[in-house]
This record gives sequence, C-alpha cells and structure tokens, in this order.
Amino acid sequence: MSVPRLVIAAPSSGSGKTTVATGLMAAFAARGLAVSPHKVGPDYIDPGYHALATGRVGRNLDAYLCGPELIVPLFAHGAQGCDLAVVEGVMGLYDGAAGQGELASTAQVAKLLRAPVVLVVDASSQSRSVAALVHGFASWDTGVRIGGVILNKVASDRHEALLREALEESGVPVLGVLRRAAQVETPSRHLGLVPVAERGAAAVAAVAAMGAQVSAGCDLDALMGLARSAGALPGGGWSPAEALSLPTHDHPSRSAERRGDDGNAARRRPVVAVAGGPAFTFSYAEHAELLDAAGAEVVTFDPLRDERLPDGTRGLVIGGGFPEVYAGELGANESLRKEIAELALGGAPVAAECAGLLYLCRELDGAPMCGVLDASARMSEQLTLGYRDAVAVGDSVLAVAGTRMRGHEFHRTVLEPGAGPAPAWGIVAPARRVEGFVQQGVHASYLHTHWASEPGVARRFTERCRTS
Repeated sequence: MSVPRLVIAAPSSGSGKTTVATGLMAAFAARGLAVSPHKVGPDYIDPGYHALATGRVGRNLDAYLCGPELIVPLFAHGAQGCDLAVVEGVMGLYDGAAGQGELASTAQVAKLLRAPVVLVVDASSQSRSVAALVHGFASWDTGVRIGGVILNKVASDRHEALLREALEESGVPVLGVLRRAAQVETPSRHLGLVPVAERGAAAVAAVAAMGAQVSAGCDLDALMGLARSAGALPGGGWSPAEALSLPTHDHPSRSAERRGDDGNAARRRPVVAVAGGPAFTFSYAEHAELLDAAGAEVVTFDPLRDERLPDGTRGLVIGGGFPEVYAGELGANESLRKEIAELALGGAPVAAECAGLLYLCRELDGAPMCGVLDASARMSEQLTLGYRDAVAVGDSVLAVAGTRMRGHEFHRTVLEPGAGPAPAWGIVAPARRVEGFVQQGVHASYLHTHWASEPGVARRFTERCRTS
C-alpha cells in the first residue's frame, strides 16, 4: 500500500500537536482531498476533532494495546482509498509506555509507518535555542526522519525572523509559522479536552479556525510534497472478517437475517446496543466493525435522551466517557436505567468499560445509576492513568479464564468496592491486583481494551448475544 502520509509530533505535550494536526486535516480536506485521520496512543478525544475535520472516522494507532505488528495493517485499513493520511502523535516524540523503551511512542509508530515527521515546536519562550532543540530531536534516532518544523505561538515578525535564522543552521526546513489564536483554543477539564459531542457548533467553529490558521501559516504544498516522499508499506490492510477468520460470505445478508429467510432463527443477527451520545464518547471504531463481522447488528443509542433500548436488543456495550458530568441527567432517565437493569439481571451479555462500569453501579456521586453492580462510585482528586497488563480471572462473555490482554486506565473516580466476588481482570503489571466485576452476562471493568488485539472477544460476545 502507498498513501502519502505525515506524522505530526512535538518535543512535549502542550506544544500544539492537536491544533496543527487537526488544522492540517481540515485544510487539506478543504482542498478536496480525502484525508485519513489517525492518533497515536489510547486517546479517544482527539480523534473526535479529527473526524470533524475530515468527515472520516478518527482511528487510533497504539503499539502497546495492539502490538507493533498491527500498526501498519490498522493504518492501511483506515487510510484505504485516501489521498493523504495525517497521524497525530502522543506526548513528546520519543515518549512511550513507561519503562518500555520506545514502545507506543510516536517515534516507534513513525518508523513502523516509514513516515516523515513534522515537529511542532512551541517557540513562545525561545529564539536561537530552537535550533539546538530541533537538532537534538532530529539526531537522537536516525531511524526517525524529521522532514520539517512548524513553529507555534510565535510572537511577532521579528521573533519569526530570529527563529528562521537559527533553524537555517539545523538543516531542517520551516514548513509553517503560527501565531497565537484564541479561536483555535479548545476547553479542557479533568481528563483533557472537552469532546466534540459535548460542544456542538463551538467544536465546528474551532476546527474551522484551526484549518484557516494552518492554511494561512503553513506551506501546504511543501507539506504535501513531504507526505508523498513516504514510500510503499508492506502487506495489506487489517480486515475485521479476516481477523475473525470468517470469510465474508459465511454470513447471510442483513436483510435475509432480519426476515429470517435463512430458516435458522439462531443465525439471525442479534442486535447489540452500543452507548453513545455526549456521556459515552470513548470507543474504537474497530470494535463495532468486529461485532458487525462477527454477525451482530450494531445499533447506537444515547442514554441521556433515549428512554428505551433499541428494539430487539440482545446485548449491550457501554464504553468510556464522562458519566460524572451527566450523572444527574443519567439518573433522571429512570425508564432506561430500569430496562438496562432488567436486561443485565436477565443474563444478557453486557460489556462495560470505565464509564460503562460507573453507569452500572448503584450510584455515582449520589445520583442513581442502573443498580446492576453492588458498588458505588464517586469523583476523586487522584488521576489514575497508565497502561496495564491483564489476565482474565474467570470465564466471561468476553473471554475465557487465562486470556491475556493489554489495557489502559484513565479516570478520576473511585469505586467501592473495586472488584466483585468474581473480578473481571487480574492486573499483572505494573502492580498485581484484581479489579472489575463478572456476574451472569456482565463484564464490567475500568480497563479500556482494543479488541483488534484479541478479535475472539467480539466473536464470543456476539455468539452469547445470539444464544442468550
């Protein structure tokens, strides 16, 4: 596969990667190009802005959760048929999983993708020193090709002239200069940026401003030329059906299954309801694709607005998000809470991660939740953040006992108790403990996982939906 591509990186967090990456996506999309958006790491929020900029699903590339071997296939899957791919990095260019060397770093992903890197530098408090910084990043790992620099937060024409003069000695070209602009700033709170789904028109305006700023301040032709310098990638794109080892033709058509024309009710596509809306914005696109390939009919619902589950719901997936922000509204939707409780307590398969775990508890910050789990949750000042190695403690609707998966925790809530009589996971690293709940058909945990790393999860869940 060969698609022009760029990796947008920075020396550290807070340098402006999201603004530049999203702005580039919007600017190139405005030129009529099909732009494929990607994000390094487990971040769920930035891909929402990427999707708004490009009109395509934002996808994650996480070498820790999925393994380095899946980075190119997942990238090719998302970028198929596109004119350009833009990959936003995570943290600083060489920062990855703690204590794991380059694993899960932007640098590792750039090398795997054989993609040139554009370094976004916050130049607000430096002039000639910028050359030393860029030289250091460009020479640290010869396997990483830094093809240019975009200078961010430049104060004035004089400041720009000093920066450009200094960088002439580094040999790394300046591909853009951006001034401070209030219009492109996005509000943050306890877990980072406020998601697109919560901002509505304000998010649309912010992305448009990013595109306009980048178009005015960057050399788009030079950036496209750099992207085209990336060579072909080996192998093909990831396929949900192939990942499940299921030929596409093994499944009857959706229309036939809805009508029952195959003569076998057990083979009809079970409806899997997936929580969405402003309170549940965290999901990986590949999860729904795997469920679909496994034979499920995926239907999204909004727990803030929908008073009932989708018709015919046989299973439920509740991913991450911000239920703590909407606890009162979620609690007020009593009819939906009762229906979810009835579904879960009746043995239907339910997969809940982080926000979904909180939603299944008795209460969250005093607001009533679904009451499926005998636990209560509250906000905390302490941030729990990091990658985890985990093993399934017992059999569940997602996995058999002993299944190993890698996950990620990211929350500021506390659950009491933190685990049920049958825990969901045993955390192997960085510290040994058990967490989460398995009861009847429910699997609920703080751990965010990427099912592309263990596609059998989707098949097992779908089969349980079909037979429960």
